[in-house]
Amino acid sequence: MRCGKGCIFMRETNISKLPEADEVRFRTILADQIARYPQMEVQDLYKLILQATMGSEHAISSVDAARSWLRRELAGLPEGPEEPISDVISSDGIIVRVNLRPFIQSGGDPSSLLDAFVRTANEYWGTEERLLDHWFFAVQMTEDGELPFEPSQMRAFFKKVEEDGFPAVHHSTRYEEAYHPAYRVIKQEFLAEV
Repeated sequence: MRCGKGCIFMRETNISKLPEADEVRFRTILADQIARYPQMEVQDLYKLILQATMGSEHAISSVDAARSWLRRELAGLPEGPEEPISDVISSDGIIVRVNLRPFIQSGGDPSSLLDAFVRTANEYWGTEERLLDHWFFAVQMTEDGELPFEPSQMRAFFKKVEEDGFPAVHHSTRYEEAYHPAYRVIKQEFLAEV
């Protein structure tokens, strides 16, 4: 359920609604991502939180399009940073990013990964309330000096994406050029099948 324009601003005087264990995991996830990808910008943080909350539903227009996208990406996969095969990105541990370079290098099957990606899009639906909880907590971390962003910049960015209905966004140019991100977002339970 949408809480309307300016929702993040109405909630800033409230405490985070994340369970304490989720806050601890989320703090660790964000700290790890910032440490590994220090060129991350606010839109990259939003993309991470959107994926962690909503899964891969925003990335699937059709199975054929998803298959073509994966084939094109694998055919032109550039060098990138050292990464694990998967990163847990959601505070509840349900959603992971499978990093394509180490996945393929370890002998992973692209068809199985595509199936897991599509299944995730079809079976996992996050909520805007959870997205708001995560973003609110990220703003708190920024205000506490734990994330390298300006709180006003984060609020302005979030206000814009909220007004636009929380759309999917691309990684920032700086992030793309530095890290050449290549991954798929899936439910962790599907990892055993890929």
